[in-house]
Amino acid sequence: QVQLVESGGGLVQAGGSLRLSCEVSVGAFSELTMAWFRQAPGKELEYVAGITWNGSYYANSVRGRFTISGDNAKNTVYLQMDNLKVEDTAVYYCAGRRGRLNPPNPSDYEYWGQGTQVTVSS
Repeated sequence: QVQLVESGGGLVQAGGSLRLSCEVSVGAFSELTMAWFRQAPGKELEYVAGITWNGSYYANSVRGRFTISGDNAKNTVYLQMDNLKVEDTAVYYCAGRRGRLNPPNPSDYEYWGQGTQVTVSS
């Protein structure tokens, strides 16, 4: 059973930074393509960023402010969020799928973490 456990959410002022972490159960990390999604109150789940063997990908709304990275030795994927805006407030989810593609549709992902709340105040 693949498990994803997120951490690192919290409350931050606009313009501040947070780093989210997603630890993947041992043995599965190298087989998965990983992504971050978020869901704001009353809105649909939204693709934020993804990482594959050949690069990283970002939604237009976060490009230049967020950075996704992975640490194979720690079985962990990170989302560094800088220059946060009030509109970044959401529950952030780590997701994984087998295969090399990184689609933006959440239904293409098989494994999900429990979510971590990020709140950006003005």
